[in-house]
Amino acid sequence: MWEGTGVESEEARTLAHRCHRALDPLHSAVYFAPETDQLLSELGLRRGRMSYFASRAAAMGAVGAGTVAATFYNFNPVLVAKHIPRAWELASPERVLETRLAAADAVLRRLLGEAVSSDEVAEAASLARTASEACTPEGRPLYAAHADLDWPSEPHLALWHAITLLREHRGDGHIAALVAHGVRGLTALITHTATGKGFVPAAAKATRGWSDEEWDAECARLQAEGLLDAEGGLTEQGEQLRQSVEDQTNAAAVAPWRHLGAERAARLHELGRALSRAAVAAGAFPAGMFAAPRA
Repeated sequence: MWEGTGVESEEARTLAHRCHRALDPLHSAVYFAPETDQLLSELGLRRGRMSYFASRAAAMGAVGAGTVAATFYNFNPVLVAKHIPRAWELASPERVLETRLAAADAVLRRLLGEAVSSDEVAEAASLARTASEACTPEGRPLYAAHADLDWPSEPHLALWHAITLLREHRGDGHIAALVAHGVRGLTALITHTATGKGFVPAAAKATRGWSDEEWDAECARLQAEGLLDAEGGLTEQGEQLRQSVEDQTNAAAVAPWRHLGAERAARLHELGRALSRAAVAAGAFPAGMFAAPRA
């Protein structure tokens, strides 16, 4: 267990980031899976963005487009308004949540194969649930909505739900950091893409609903402010901004890992990394969507 501040606190923040990176593919794969689109389309939702917005927002109830745009942050509000609140006229949030869990079940079974029922998945589920016990709802609306849901009984679904809680808890804290740094949604998307650690630009624009003109205009503004260089890469000032945002995000995400303790957190990282690698190798994400890892 880490105590106080300083070196130990820095170690906790680093492990919080590493655990997030190791576990998140097991959650986010559901948003890219054909099973999710198929099952939600059977409810009446349109495939693609409507299914995504509805499935992730349903825990908050039949909220409007403004709430979804605010909590998801880097999506074009115009895109959100095309699908919300229309989605709730086609399927109730309760039905969407049931179907989302069924999709998670189908996706994890396909990606993990026989390992979905392994002792490692059960162990990871127990550790992740323990970590999530330290998440708090204050100022974290998307996390709080999912925290109100019942826990699934099967270990692989309990793992998926625990990762969901950890992910949305961290995500709400990340948005708070962006707001504190004066970074708007499109700015956040462009500068993160410029780090080479997320979407490639074409995928970022397509999935988040930003036109080439909107993207280029924001890039020009960021270049004028000294955050991007002429080629669209981060300047030293831009890198400092992104690092400051990430530092604040990690600091706000430490509680679950402090609660779990260094040894068990490291074990969860080990388990999550192995499971995520298996899921990615099994085709969890479309090719060419994310930037290639740097050497």
